[in-house]
Amino acid sequence: MPRLITAFSNPLVKRVRSLREKKGRRTERLFLAEGLRILAEAEEAGRLPVYIFFAADSAGHPIVRRLVARVEAAGGEAIETDRDILHKLSGKDNPQAVVGVYEEFATDLAAIDRTSAGLWIVAQSLRDPGNLGTILRTGDATGAGGLILVDDCVDPFSVEAVRASMGALFTQRIALARWPDFVDWLRAGPGELVGTSLKATDDYQAPRYTPPLFLLVGNEAQGLPAEYEAECDRLVKMPMLGKADSLNAAVATAVMAYEVINQWRRAT
Repeated sequence: MPRLITAFSNPLVKRVRSLREKKGRRTERLFLAEGLRILAEAEEAGRLPVYIFFAADSAGHPIVRRLVARVEAAGGEAIETDRDILHKLSGKDNPQAVVGVYEEFATDLAAIDRTSAGLWIVAQSLRDPGNLGTILRTGDATGAGGLILVDDCVDPFSVEAVRASMGALFTQRIALARWPDFVDWLRAGPGELVGTSLKATDDYQAPRYTPPLFLLVGNEAQGLPAEYEAECDRLVKMPMLGKADSLNAAVATAVMAYEVINQWRRAT
């Protein structure tokens, strides 16, 4: 039976609201996801929230009813509340009808099975949560195994990144690593490291890519450091035929990922 909470001073509301900040997420090892679509995507991927907050005026929605029943059956807690509380939790002026609180995933690089997918995306020092979320969506769309975040990247469990991923956070494996640890792990098994660089001489469509392939994209402003480019098995670039000198990091990732999988599709 859902619990009713309508007071901003409720301890659970304060605790969940703290998850909007990285410090709160690190302390609690929990993160927020908003909206029926994202929570339904998480459910389909086999992940249920430990807490689900829903607006009283959405209690009759069939997806809300199903999620509430499944969360409670799994030992989680359902909380009926109002839109003002949901605004307090999410920070949005027009909050979604439902907010879920999830346990953070394991992000150990050693847990990645590189043979489980042909394509993996690796991002170095990615700063923008919108780019991170979009890259996760690209990974999901292209059948990539997941996203490996190298060095100091934006938190993949931030409210903004989760929102931008549109549920792909729950379908993609995520690992966090420092560059030397990633290189050691990569070279301990099969896999080609392909980096994107404006200094490359090879066109991105020229090579024949083979799985498992690790697609490396750099920081939005600086791109890849020289020593990281030197570690790549191959560097490629996309033609820039207009005034712009580069593509957005997430857009470049999507162009590259689709080139890779389209080559593999044509080969089958």
